[in-house]
Amino acid sequence: MQNTCTFSKQHAALAIACALAFGLFSPAANALALSPNEKALVVDSQGWPVKSGDGSCVHSGFGPAPAWNAACHDPLPVPVAQAVVPDPVPVAAVPIVVLVPVTENVKFDADVMFDSGKAELRPASREALDAFIGKLEGLESQSVMAVGYADRMGPDGANQALSEARVSTVKSYLVTKGLAADRIQTNAVGETQPSTTTADCKEAKSKTNIACLQADRHVMIEVSASRIAK
Repeated sequence: MQNTCTFSKQHAALAIACALAFGLFSPAANALALSPNEKALVVDSQGWPVKSGDGSCVHSGFGPAPAWNAACHDPLPVPVAQAVVPDPVPVAAVPIVVLVPVTENVKFDADVMFDSGKAELRPASREALDAFIGKLEGLESQSVMAVGYADRMGPDGANQALSEARVSTVKSYLVTKGLAADRIQTNAVGETQPSTTTADCKEAKSKTNIACLQADRHVMIEVSASRIAK
């Protein structure tokens, strides 16, 4: 028995129904046409190519591997444009300059005067010592030397003791102002190293002679130190 279906233009709906009845729109026919080597593919019950896990078609082994077609392989993914990160611009290294402090050696002194036959500090002598101490600020490796003197009036022994008392007074004052006692060296020379001469001061016990010998009644302080050069 032959199945036939005839229709006219007026019966388009009936024609479509007839086509469905004879499988003209079956799943296999509805799929995109396979290549001539379609028998080499394994298809399911609906006629669709069976794909492996990686998306490729499973071959039956009865024919050569078919050429690529849309019914067998999904279209290749469209590449997504990726942002291009530019290479970092090299930055020139900044040289590191290490400043080495430069030290310089300094020396200065102070001359502290005393009254005749006395070892006590005068007000002016205290001011001179305070100014001297102010100069020590910022100095390193300080070495202070204080030397006591006496004029030539009176016995030599008394003048030696007087010069020792004067230098001791000066050291004590410096220590009260913050100087370390072990940094202050002292010496006393009595009348042996006068600043005046006998020709300058001839009158032994007059007020004029006492005033003339003032330069011999003193304590000379000298400091040697180092500091950062300005």
